[in-house]
Amino acid sequence: MKKVRKAVIPVAGMGTRFLPVTKSVPKEILPIIDKPTLQYIVEECVESGIEEILFITSPYKRNIEDHFDQSFELESRLAKNNKLKELEMVQNISKMCKIYYIRQGEPLGSGHAIKLAKSFIGDEPFAVLYGDDLMKSSTNKPVLKQLIDVYEKYDCNVIGVQEVDPSLVYKYGIIEFEKDDKIKSIVEKPNVEAAPSNFAGLGRYIVKPEIFLELDNLSQGKGNEYQFTDGMLNLMQKQDFYACKFKGTYYDIGNQLGYIKANIAFALERDDLKDDLKSYINNLIK
Repeated sequence: MKKVRKAVIPVAGMGTRFLPVTKSVPKEILPIIDKPTLQYIVEECVESGIEEILFITSPYKRNIEDHFDQSFELESRLAKNNKLKELEMVQNISKMCKIYYIRQGEPLGSGHAIKLAKSFIGDEPFAVLYGDDLMKSSTNKPVLKQLIDVYEKYDCNVIGVQEVDPSLVYKYGIIEFEKDDKIKSIVEKPNVEAAPSNFAGLGRYIVKPEIFLELDNLSQGKGNEYQFTDGMLNLMQKQDFYACKFKGTYYDIGNQLGYIKANIAFALERDDLKDDLKSYINNLIK
């Protein structure tokens, strides 16, 4: 069994729900307090043992490359002003992991984006994380590491899942189980009556390299795009998929409410912010 040491993170989406700010700032760079959302996701990868990351980006997302690159002028100024704590913080960003970039020339969907990683991945299993899906683990293991543990236990493809309110299943890809945590299928956005469960796939995956054979032969699906889920459904006919019912909280940073919730949750864990924030919230809701 090969180790999961590479991750692919598609970040080419336009972020139209956050216009006008995403006209100039990628949604993945919007901060959770004072750190870009995408940096939390990269840190999750590194803490899970990932050694190399490929961003599937677009011509409009140079800010992402700038953030994870060295900043000679900024570092020089911080050093000159003896701001050593801030200097170390900035330098550590570019040292976290080997990061590579490839552009998705056309917005043809998640399946098309991930297919572009074929030469980067080679014949290894790899992780897929979406740049606007933020996970806050409730254990000492990052959510991605929880998925990797399931992969290593079963030598299988893995989808990170959590229970959602049955009334909300129409928003998600819902898991149909075969037995225990083994996955039979994924039903995209079913109505409540047709949902095979109330477990939703939520933005974390471990897939074997055979996924590229399925993506190469994929037909256009919803929205005339090539969907990663369709590729996984085809691979399920040939390989095992298991669910990882991860311990943690999922924040959809792609919508305003999820973004606000994440900022509040992360702020409430910071000693320098939590007391004042609690006081402010209590006064606000009186």
